[in-house]
Order: sequence, then C-alpha cells, then structure tokens
Amino acid sequence: MVLSSRLLHCLALLSLIFVVNGQFPTTLEGPFKPVTVPVNYSILGNVTSLPTNQNPLLRPKIDFEPEQISLSLSSDPCFMWVTWITGEYQIGDDIKPLDPRSVASVVQYGYYRSGRNFQATGYSFVYNQQYPNGLKNYTSGTIHRVLLTGLKPDTMYEYQCGDPSIPAMSGVHYFRTHRTQRGEYPSRVAVVGGLGLTYNTSTTISHMLANHPDLVLLLGDLSFADLYLTNGTLSDCGSCSFPQTPLQETYQPRWDHWGRFMQILTATVPTMVIEGDHEIEKNADNQTFTAYSSRFAFPSNESGSTLYYSVNAGGIHFVMLGAYVSYDKSSDQYKWLEKDLSNVDRSVTPWLVASWHPPWYSTYKEHYREAECMRVEMEDLLYVHGVDIVFNGHVNGYERSNRVYNYTLDPCGPVHITVGTGGNEKNLTLEHADEPGNCPDPSTTPDRYMGGFCAFNFTSGPAAGNFCWNEQPEYSAYRDSSFGYGTLEVKNQTHALWIWYRNQDKYFAGADVIYIVRQPERCRS
Repeated sequence: MVLSSRLLHCLALLSLIFVVNGQFPTTLEGPFKPVTVPVNYSILGNVTSLPTNQNPLLRPKIDFEPEQISLSLSSDPCFMWVTWITGEYQIGDDIKPLDPRSVASVVQYGYYRSGRNFQATGYSFVYNQQYPNGLKNYTSGTIHRVLLTGLKPDTMYEYQCGDPSIPAMSGVHYFRTHRTQRGEYPSRVAVVGGLGLTYNTSTTISHMLANHPDLVLLLGDLSFADLYLTNGTLSDCGSCSFPQTPLQETYQPRWDHWGRFMQILTATVPTMVIEGDHEIEKNADNQTFTAYSSRFAFPSNESGSTLYYSVNAGGIHFVMLGAYVSYDKSSDQYKWLEKDLSNVDRSVTPWLVASWHPPWYSTYKEHYREAECMRVEMEDLLYVHGVDIVFNGHVNGYERSNRVYNYTLDPCGPVHITVGTGGNEKNLTLEHADEPGNCPDPSTTPDRYMGGFCAFNFTSGPAAGNFCWNEQPEYSAYRDSSFGYGTLEVKNQTHALWIWYRNQDKYFAGADVIYIVRQPERCRS
C-alpha cells in the first residue's frame, strides 16, 4: 500500500515537469509579473471545528496510555526528541496537578523490523495556566520528554513510548533520520501555518501526509486555544480582554484536542514549530507562551530560548525567529542571530532558510505591514548573510514574492513565502491593501505586542508618498486565497523546488510551482 502510494506520487510529480516549456519556471527567469488568482467562493463558508467527542480527539481508553506523541529535531543530527502526554488534564476552580514522578518516561526503540532493543529514559513535568477572578484554571497531563541519541543517519527506526512497568506503552511508531553527508538534503519539507482544528485542517493534514514529508515546519497559530473562553465557549473576540479579567481567556484543553489530532503526523515526522500571536496566552503571573514552550521540544541549547533557535537538516540551515520577543539590535535574540549566521558554513549547509510568524512582505489587507519594526531591525542582517527563503504564516492567504530587499526587486534578496493557510479557526483573507478603499490607515499598524511604530509612507519607488501601492506590488509574484500548504524539495546546492498545494485540488496537483535558484557566485554572503 505504501509502495503504491509513493509510486502514484512520483508519477504525479513527473506529470508536472512539463508545465512551462517542458520544465518548471525558475527564479532566474524573474522577476515575474504579479499574479492574483481569482477567489474561488465555493470553498468559502462557515469554518467548522472538528467534534471533540469523536476520534481522534478523544483520550485513550487505557489509563496513562501515551497520547499527543511528537518528534522534534535536536541540534545534533543523530539525536531525536520524543514528547508525549499521559494522564488527564484538570480544569476548574480547585485543581491539583498530577505528580510527574508517578509515571516513567521511557522510549524503547530499534532498527525497523529488527526489534526494539534500545531503551532511553527522560524527564516529565506539568504546566499550569491560571487566571484571576474565578475563571477556570488548568493543569496539564504529565508531559514526558526523552532524547534518543546515537542514531544512524538515513535510517528507519521503530519505537514505543510510555511506562513499561505499568504497563502502559504506546503503539509502535516509525521515523527515518535525516541524511547528514555533504550534498544531501531532506527529500521533502512541508510548510504551513495557521492550522487550528477544523475540517479544513483535516484536509490539509490529509493532503500533506499523502506527499510523505520527512520534516514539517509549523509557522505559528497552532491550536487557537485563545479564541475560546475557559468554559470552552468560542468567543467572538480574539484579541481583547474579557469582562471582569484583565487577561484574554484561553481554553487549554483545545491544545490536548489538537495534539491528539496531529499525532498521525507528528509521531512519525519530525515537526519544528515557531510561535505565533495566538500562542502568547498570558496567564495570571504574567507568563506567556507557557503551553507552546511546554508541549514542544526545541534545539534551544545554543539560543537559550524556545522562542527562537536554529537547526540543521542535511544541507539546510533553518533559523526560526521570534516576532513576539525583543528583536532590536540590542536584544538577546539579535545578538544570538548575528552569532548563529556568522557560524553557518555554506559549504556544509548551502541553503539558509529563515522562518517567523508575521510576514514582512504581504500585500493582504489583514496584518498589512504589521511587522515593519521587525523588518527594519533584522532585514539587513538576513540580507548580508544571504538568506535564500523566508517562510511566514499569520495571514490567512498564500503569497510568494519575487526576490526582494527593502521593498525593492533584488536578485540577491530572499524569496518570501506566506503560507498561513492550514485551516485556522477563522476564514481566508480575501482583500488586498492595493485594492481601492482597502489601504489601512498607518496609525492602525503599530506592533501592538512589542511596541513601536515603523510603518511610514514609502519614500521612493512606484508607491512613493503613499502607504500602499495602487496595484499589486512588483515584488508580489503570486497570491491566492485558498487553504493549503507547501513543500520544499532541495535538489542540490543551487536548486530547490517549491510547490504550493491547495486543498480544493487533487493531492499531487501543485497550484504554484517554481524552482528557487541560488546564485552563490553572484550573491556572496
């Protein structure tokens, strides 16, 4: 069954080879004339959440059986993090946290079909999300985390996790480690943001699994737990405090539902995440990002933060940046980024890919130029070090730029790709800032999380003197209001194939297909 599925996938990709004069277009042929895909209104409508009283969102029937299993890369390519949860969360006024010491954290693993002859142990903990004034507090199930070490590159493993002494072990899951030799790359990296837990999310993940990624990047806005009150009721206010409390409420069990749903992907494919604004979730003691930082493992030894970090996957160096933590030139994040980029060896990792949540180059009305202060602080640094591709979420629409730097077409600038279209709890973004009557007032675009106002009128170029263009900007190559995700397939040190898949299309039919081509001789970093 797996073999036939992979064969169909290969045949489908081969059928795409002749899309433009017998080959895919490349960025060398750009800059391209801007394209806006007409809205397909048949795919719009009420966004419907998946039912929480049906599988796969239900708790396991066996006490302490592992759930919400996920894999994450480590800073060492021969290591792998395994995370899972046991026990039942508690929510209410008078709750008592579980004792993490009551259940062991064990992974039994081995080579595929050769038995699980190795064993690793880890640690466990719980987290709390508390609110003032009688709102329902939350304490999580026990979160377990184990680091597998000494793995062989490009090797299939099988594993179970849990506590063998109870016994309460998971089913058998599988993963393949990445290649590590020079000139080798992940076969396929899936990229998406704004997932949520809707029927659109289900379609996105189903399509993604059919394309067999061996790494997933999630660009923030994951569970959308902050769109719900602590009693589980969907709120009509996603960005404000609620009556009788200075804090925005969240319904933390939404994270548990989301983790159970995602396990079909995350238990098999290493998944790296970066925070979005919906992960902020401030609680009573003013802590933020507690659920996000607790539920995922990060290779954060070097950065010292779960909100920004870097990791290698074969010949790709991924830099994951935080838009909701200090990013100015005096910040810890900026200093870490300077050091991290300076240490990149492009002979080992030729490709440099950066990701964060809010886009710098989005032409949609929603969140237009919202991250301008971050761009002002960090764009020069990324440009000097030759970042090839930037991935963002936040905006519920798809957009790919031409190579751009400081709003100017530049053959050495990165390609910016916004793909916040995983399914979310809202709906698609349809309006563009360059359409008549849609240009927002500049005063509405300050960074409301980090502070500061940087989005002034353009001083040069076709939009000089204005806050928005009066037509689709030349740096915007392709935009499409559809749910979906993308894949990046790095072929060698200069060519990477990017494919944007829409949920309404067939599984292997790419809507936006292009080779992103590096020019290291022209664009030296």
